[in-house]
Amino acid sequence: MTDSTQLKIVVINSLVAPAGADEAARTQAERARQLRIGLLESGYNILAALPPDAGLAEQIAQLQPDVIIVDEQSDAALKKVVAATAGARRPIVCFTEDKDRDRMHAAIEAGVSAYVVAGLSSDRVKAVLDVAIARFEVDQKLRHELSETRLRLAERKVIERAKGLLMERHGCTEDEAYRKLRRLAMDKNLKLSEVAQRMLDVADLLI
Repeated sequence: MTDSTQLKIVVINSLVAPAGADEAARTQAERARQLRIGLLESGYNILAALPPDAGLAEQIAQLQPDVIIVDEQSDAALKKVVAATAGARRPIVCFTEDKDRDRMHAAIEAGVSAYVVAGLSSDRVKAVLDVAIARFEVDQKLRHELSETRLRLAERKVIERAKGLLMERHGCTEDEAYRKLRRLAMDKNLKLSEVAQRMLDVADLLI
């Protein structure tokens, strides 16, 4: 896991309460301030603190943070962050006072690595982020393994179809068809699945 002092973090929250703000806005601004203090005290590098109405996709693309923290924002803001990282996934942590389980499940299903209720104390921030990052890394590993498994299954299907084609066209056995494919792959310095796909493509053109 990356050392915390090396992580680049973007925080999405309200920066300051506007003049004449109500109690809820002042409370939110104080939460935002406490979160940033907790991060700094834990040794994290805050690249930027952005308001939820900023052009988040452009800002995130430009800043390239390692972690994004969303503090007590609307579902719309959270969706913007998730959408902005769809092409380059990274840990997203949501700190909130909202205990609604449906919103929590929706946030996690959308791609949030950690949904933390009432977890702003500075002594908890580092532990929460460490767990979120570890969970993200495990999730990414599982996604990669699933992708590899799907790719292998797809390649196997292509090879089986190509073997079937050779058996039908040349009246050979399954083993003989496999050896033909393997010999072609070696001769052309290609993967077995690539040779099989090319053979199927040619056969489709001749139909």
